[in-house]
Amino acid sequence: MSEQPMGAKPDAKSRLLMAMLEHVPFDGWSDASLEAAAAECGLDLAEARALCPRGPVDLAVAAHKAGDEAMQAGMADLEMDDLRYSEKVAALVRLRLECAGDKEVVRRATTLFALPHHAAEGAKLIWDTADTIWNALGDTSDDLNWYSKRAILSGVYGSTVLFWLGDTSEEHSATWAFLDRRIANVMQFEKTKAQLQKNPFITRLMAGPGKIFAGIKAPNRTPPDDLPGYWDTTTKESKT
Repeated sequence: MSEQPMGAKPDAKSRLLMAMLEHVPFDGWSDASLEAAAAECGLDLAEARALCPRGPVDLAVAAHKAGDEAMQAGMADLEMDDLRYSEKVAALVRLRLECAGDKEVVRRATTLFALPHHAAEGAKLIWDTADTIWNALGDTSDDLNWYSKRAILSGVYGSTVLFWLGDTSEEHSATWAFLDRRIANVMQFEKTKAQLQKNPFITRLMAGPGKIFAGIKAPNRTPPDDLPGYWDTTTKESKT
């Protein structure tokens, strides 16, 4: 959960989410949990719905994003200077899981986002987590690699979460071993890909598709400067 600045009072949605988390292990991300949380916060249901138009789904999304923010905040305490790149990725995935909170809350969210009408949003949340990790590691790719890195890490993160949910080992040692194996598999794939790229036959074979892939660029995150204003997602301020 993201921390409030010292002395600051949590906003109404943050208070509603914190109250909701107490009920989710028992009633899931449901209207019953939302109603109970709203009552504890002194909000009527209409006020809660105004804060979260989609009800519990909006709060489940907020909880996941809060975990990403907590991971970013916790990075300052990690000693990663002497780690290999793959070890840095593993360290951040592990940190993200440690910031996930109550297992049952995550389990209920996993069930929610497995529903067909919420699956796309669930996939986007995992993609955003992978994107946050790569950005934190200083990734500068702007071509097809930008997408492949995030797609692969999304798979690693998603499968590790599922393993973690069923892990009963001491201090989740089995989960961290599973994570290391998954990343080792990825590194082996990257090694094989690099070897294939050095093969003259493969290079000639992929010349045509390579021209197509070369035109794929990472999304432009620079706000347009020809509009009267925009919302800065970094500073959470409007710009003119």
